Amino acid sequence: MTSETVPLFLQDAYRRTAPGRVVAHDDGVVLDRSLFYATGGGQPGDSGWLTWGDQRLEIATAEKRPGGGIALIPADVEAALPPLGAEVTQEINWDRRYAHMRMHSALHLLSVVIPLPVTGGSVGAEKSRVDFAMPEPPEDKAALSAALNDLVARDLDVTEGWITEAELDANPGLVKTMSVAPPRGTGRIRLVRIGRGGEQIDLQPCGGTHVARTGEIGRLRIGKIEKKGRQNRRVYLHLEE
Repeated sequence: MTSETVPLFLQDAYRRTAPGRVVAHDDGVVLDRSLFYATGGGQPGDSGWLTWGDQRLEIATAEKRPGGGIALIPADVEAALPPLGAEVTQEINWDRRYAHMRMHSALHLLSVVIPLPVTGGSVGAEKSRVDFAMPEPPEDKAALSAALNDLVARDLDVTEGWITEAELDANPGLVKTMSVAPPRGTGRIRLVRIGRGGEQIDLQPCGGTHVARTGEIGRLRIGKIEKKGRQNRRVYLHLEE
C-alpha cells in the first residue's frame, strides 16, 4: 500500500511550485505532498516537472494509488526517477492547470443553466463536456450560452467547505452526478460553492481545482449537443479566449 500524500492542490489551487520528498516508487514517483492534481472526477491529472540536483524529470500526469498516495507518472517510462528520500522541487504546467480550473468551474455553471441530472463529464483545456439526462435537446442554445456568460460576468466567489459523510447522506440533493459518487472513506466531503448568501447559485460535492471567481473563466460558448442514448445528451463547452 502506498503512503498517503498530502494534496497541496486542495490547499491552494494557484500554487505553481512546491518542495517534496520521495517516499515510494509505484509506477511513478510518490511524494509526501503533491502539487499535482491526480486524475479523478472527470478532470485530468496535472503535468509538469520534478527537479533534484542537476536532474529534471518531465511528468505526464498524476494518478491516485490505494491508501491515499499520488503517483507522478513520467513522460518517458525509461527515465531515471529521483531516489527514495530525495528532496525535489515540483513545478506544474500552469497554463494547462489554469485552463482546467476555468473549465471545471464553467462546467458547474453549465449544470446551473441546465438543471438536469448529470450522467457524466470530462474536463479539457479547451473543450469540455457534460452528459445530462436530457430526453429532448434544448430549444435555444444561444440563450443558454448567454445565461452562462451572465453568470461569468457576475464575478461570483467560488469557495469550498466541508461536511461529514452523514450530512451528505441527509442531503442527497447536493449530488448532481448520477454516474460518479463523491469520494468516501475519510469521513468528510468537500463542497464547492459558487456565490455567497443570497447570490449563491450552486453547491455540490467536488474534489477538483477551481478558479476563485467566475470572472476568471472568460467568455464561454456551448458547442455541439449530441444524442447519447434515448435519455442522454452530451453538451460540449468551449473557452472563447
